[in-house]
Amino acid sequence: MDPRPHLLGSDHRHVLEFFFLGLKDVCEPDVEPRELLYNASVLAHFAQVSTHTDVELPTPKTLGDVFDHFVYDSSMRDDSLMLESAAAQCLLLAGFFEDQMCRRHNIRWYAELGAAFFRRAAAREQSSRKARLLDGLGREFEPWRSRYARLSRELRDRPYLVTPPGVM
Repeated sequence: MDPRPHLLGSDHRHVLEFFFLGLKDVCEPDVEPRELLYNASVLAHFAQVSTHTDVELPTPKTLGDVFDHFVYDSSMRDDSLMLESAAAQCLLLAGFFEDQMCRRHNIRWYAELGAAFFRRAAAREQSSRKARLLDGLGREFEPWRSRYARLSRELRDRPYLVTPPGVM
């Protein structure tokens, strides 16, 4: 039996689990569980969405894309879902891709922008439970951004993420 198809395929659950366990490893023991799951789902989502998709919001290539789409074009400033998406994109690029983005962008400015996007999304959210989550993410944006960066560095330092069957 050829093991390669198993190595090349993954579904949303596996990707979510991968990022959940990775983030959990770089988090303090008292991290808010809902925030941990939310952040793992953000990473899993962006890991599976192309930068060129026509089906949904594409994964941005740079923080400049976030600026153009959500700051320069202010038409979505009152849309909770779009504000949440903007915040998540800031978190992804200023956190997980911090080392690549810091050469061209002010990471602190985008972190503040992302935190503000989460807080604005919370203020416009209909569900009080989700509003509390988004507000918490806005308040804890910098710690989450730092965890994303730490996870990214740890993943780059691992020579092999996939172990072939039978190799331990």
